Amino acid sequence: MNELDVVGVRVEMPSNQPIVLLREVGGDRYLPIWIGPGEATAIAFAQQGMTPARPLTHDLFKDVLEAVGQTLTEVRITDLRDGVFYAELVFASGVEVSARPSDAIALALRTGTPIYGSDGVLDDAGIAIPDEQEDEVEKFREFLDQISPEDFGTSNQ
Repeated sequence: MNELDVVGVRVEMPSNQPIVLLREVGGDRYLPIWIGPGEATAIAFAQQGMTPARPLTHDLFKDVLEAVGQTLTEVRITDLRDGVFYAELVFASGVEVSARPSDAIALALRTGTPIYGSDGVLDDAGIAIPDEQEDEVEKFREFLDQISPEDFGTSNQ
């Protein structure tokens, strides 16, 4: 397993499909995962430290974990089959729960939990961006600084 950082969320054109971009810590691979607009908003909110007036689903799940005394220790992106990514939530008790990567990432950002990607997933779907292309990544980061969750076309409930 390789630790991953969340670079951010953006809308892929021309399909208008949101993606979350993860970066391999200590490596040069990036992992794009296509996600839904609700999850894109949840991830963007968490990255920007925004607190909605009413808790989103991932905020509620975090609160429930705290209330029942469970600690999320890892999020693992474990597999890619037929174009679909799979993830697991790993708890301090040893329990592992299957999850969509987008939900797992949104929860990890809220709880400060590390995210890991399997070697197989990074080998299959990771995109190597050498240091000389880091300028493009920096442009992407600047874009992410300019975007807001409202740009994903969803409303908070």
